[in-house]
Amino acid sequence: MDFQRFRVTPGDRVLDMGCGAGRHAFELYRRGAHVVAFDQDAGELSGVEKMFGAMRLEGEVPAEASAETVQGDALDLPFPDDHFDAIVASEVLEHIPDDMRAMRELLRVLRPGGKLAVTVPSWLPERVCWALSEDYHTAPGGHVRIYTRAELEAKLKSVGFRVGGHHHAHGLHAPYWWIKCAVGVNDDAHPLARAYHKLLVWDIMKRPRATRLAERALNPLIGKSVVVYFAKPAGPGTAAGQARETADAG
Repeated sequence: MDFQRFRVTPGDRVLDMGCGAGRHAFELYRRGAHVVAFDQDAGELSGVEKMFGAMRLEGEVPAEASAETVQGDALDLPFPDDHFDAIVASEVLEHIPDDMRAMRELLRVLRPGGKLAVTVPSWLPERVCWALSEDYHTAPGGHVRIYTRAELEAKLKSVGFRVGGHHHAHGLHAPYWWIKCAVGVNDDAHPLARAYHKLLVWDIMKRPRATRLAERALNPLIGKSVVVYFAKPAGPGTAAGQARETADAG
């Protein structure tokens, strides 16, 4: 995600829906948000909860920020209507058979005028993975569909979201997954997979200029993820809607 496009301010209530290991939730917490890390996997949430505590102890987060974990089902979010200022749904919708119901739940719990960031695997890199390995997409809890960006945008528009901009990310990661699919998705010890994984870890830790430039060039072509930004329209009866009407009138 690009936090220049998806701006979160201290005090915002933000849902990380399908948080997994918590990467986005941790960054939101550092930015002073009131974060809810939501997932179906209790094991993942346990690790996220421990990291939240460690971040607080180390003074990595503003004093007014808060963070909690909630376990549940994306098809029946346990939150009131219009509750969150922003929502992140990263690499999760491709796992959900009834994705339209999950999208309607995201719209319900987001306040009018609130923003949504969705990431899913990009069509081309994902299609290559599916072609190389059946195990990649048939494992329990795995990917059940390959989105085109047009399909993702059309579905979210159909439930009521307004579409914003988009970009691609993780151009260096696509070849890693192609290697994994070719040699066996569970064969982490394979020399090619192990070597490329070391490269990715080195890149994440050191962030050298050469690989940053390479990824920037590769992202539009083979970026492993596509990131799309949306907003819930502000109704005329809401504070956000009134502010927008005032701005339009001006």
